Amino acid sequence: MLISKDVLLTHIDYTRWASGRLTEAAAKLSPEELTRDFGTADKHVLGTLVHVFAADRIWMARIAGSVPARFIDLERDMHLSVLQNDWPPLLDQWTAWISGLSDAAIAANIAYKDIKGNAYETPAWQIILHVVNHGTHHRGQVSGFLRAMGHVPPPLDLMAYYREKAAAARA
Repeated sequence: MLISKDVLLTHIDYTRWASGRLTEAAAKLSPEELTRDFGTADKHVLGTLVHVFAADRIWMARIAGSVPARFIDLERDMHLSVLQNDWPPLLDQWTAWISGLSDAAIAANIAYKDIKGNAYETPAWQIILHVVNHGTHHRGQVSGFLRAMGHVPPPLDLMAYYREKAAAARA
């Protein structure tokens, strides 16, 4: 199956947009709200957003041919400022990488290893859509955490993104 570069770039841009919106919403929380334990794997708003950031980073490392020693560096990564400062440039790397792909490269397998050293091969387009889908799943969790604390999360639907981009193009 071939997915166009434009579709992949649009979806990475959606990821940037949605992640940025939630990072902005998280910045308005008190420290207690940011780290309130909801009993999920990543525990809280900050932990879940850091998980998505770290996944975006590790997948970028995999396609570059390297594997970090660990998924999350708790001491370094578990700060809202890391998300605010490091996530946008990481998503810029994704955009630049996708922009340079040919149709053949989009369909071609990328060989990589996971943190445990297991070897895999996956088409580039599947990796990109996995990164987008993984982020969407966890951003939904964060939206739920915000609602549980009495906050209204920002709209994150793909359709909201499409509508905002269309309105900006008409302006």
